[in-house]
Amino acid sequence: MAKPGDALLFSVVRRDHRPWLLLLNAAVATTGGLLIPSALADAVDMALGGTFVLFTLLWLLGMAATEIIGDAIGIVLAASITSRATAWLRHRLSRHLLALGHPSPFAAGDAVSRVTGDCGNAGGIVVTLISLAIAAASSVGSVVALALMDWRLAAVFVVSVPLAMFLVRTHMQLTADDVLAYQEVSGDVSARLLDAVSGKRTIAAAGIAGREADRVLQPLPRLAAAGAGMWRTQAKMMWRAGLLLPAVEVVVLITAGFGVMEGRLSPGDVLAALGYAALGMGIVGQIPQLTALERTRASASRIAEVLDTPPPGRAAPVAPESGAIELRGAGVTGVLHDVNLTIPAGAFTAVVGSSGAGKSTLAAVLGGLSAVDSGEVLRDGEVGYAFERPALLGRTIGRSIGYGTVAGEAEVRDAAVAAQVHDVLIRLPQGYDTPVAEAPLSGGEVQRIGLARAIVRDPALLVLDDATASLDTVTEAKVDAALTTALPGRTRVVVTHRAATAARADLVVWLENGRVRGTGTHQELWENEDYRAVFTGGE
Repeated sequence: MAKPGDALLFSVVRRDHRPWLLLLNAAVATTGGLLIPSALADAVDMALGGTFVLFTLLWLLGMAATEIIGDAIGIVLAASITSRATAWLRHRLSRHLLALGHPSPFAAGDAVSRVTGDCGNAGGIVVTLISLAIAAASSVGSVVALALMDWRLAAVFVVSVPLAMFLVRTHMQLTADDVLAYQEVSGDVSARLLDAVSGKRTIAAAGIAGREADRVLQPLPRLAAAGAGMWRTQAKMMWRAGLLLPAVEVVVLITAGFGVMEGRLSPGDVLAALGYAALGMGIVGQIPQLTALERTRASASRIAEVLDTPPPGRAAPVAPESGAIELRGAGVTGVLHDVNLTIPAGAFTAVVGSSGAGKSTLAAVLGGLSAVDSGEVLRDGEVGYAFERPALLGRTIGRSIGYGTVAGEAEVRDAAVAAQVHDVLIRLPQGYDTPVAEAPLSGGEVQRIGLARAIVRDPALLVLDDATASLDTVTEAKVDAALTTALPGRTRVVVTHRAATAARADLVVWLENGRVRGTGTHQELWENEDYRAVFTGGE
């Protein structure tokens, strides 16, 4: 039965030419393997006849070498194909998850599980299919070889084929549901665990570590049941296959024995018949590959579920000027309500409000990090972001500032100067080449590095989500002046809780309970007692 991810797996198979190389190599190695029993039979008959033919011995060794070398080449090709396919799937899935925005319909831990485990499983589809195809080809080739020796041998073997195919089909049907359940529950556990790790300090402070552990481990019985089901199915298949193969070999051996008695077969042919019987039943021995195939299809279905989720609709960039932004009745369920706002190009806008007012969500909507559930967002131009707690990505400090861009050393240094962090970075053990993990940085210095990363993109719109919260007011004022010099005429949106920052802004957007309570300059809004309470009451 077709699954939602089968079309995706087909795309993985046909996007690369290397599977054809693997298939060709496997065909050569398999041919060598199919010729070995026949060559071995000739060698045995030669030894029993008291003769020595060098060509027969060399032919046997050559076929054995062909199979061994082919297997070695196949391992290298298989690793290359799987890694490339996995990388392609992870890239595609990651881009789509980012396009879905925040909040995503998929929990963070579950998304990580899909990007890592599921993409890794689905990336092995080519190798799995080729392994099964070669096993099937070997079975067909073995039947043909038996028929060429004696049609009676082939007839005896063919009788067992329907039973073997029944075992294979039953195994795949019984495994499918358990494999999918196992993948889904694993994602659920990952999501719960990531939530717990992210909130570990809150959990410890609340004294609910035991309760949280129970919550994380709650799906384990379902996970155990799915895993046990997989193992039961595999064990059942193993003992059935274990009985079928020797039974077929015994019947083939008896038939071959009668052939020797009647003079139709030689002793060497008996040995070859046993070899071909084992090769012919090879498809039944592909139990791990059959299980891997179902795991791959289940993983592909989980990936397809994400890819088939359409990103939230986003308005085309139709703002009249680069950097200008307009919100028309914009809303985010449970956070923002009917926001109408126009920010002119080049304006310095401060977003203020008490805790929970929706400041960060508004900033994310303005810059396009989060989609709206209602209304429209009109914008144009490149966007740069800096956050209160930026994650430093990249091997070195310099590469962290230039992360995601093609900025050279000069551009990285200019951005660091504008963010007032250059003097700090040149004093590090290796300067800008200091590994991120080895850089002793304070919270404020990390914030300024995040700010430099936003500046280096040379954006038309710069969004600072409390990105200077850890700076003292003097340093913040210097950063503000440097930004004006480094990014002249650019639109800036700053989420802040400081009155001094709001006072320097051209426009202040005052949020309250997810709605715009007022807009204007800081001096104009200061006349309102509730506005003053935003700063005097703190957050």
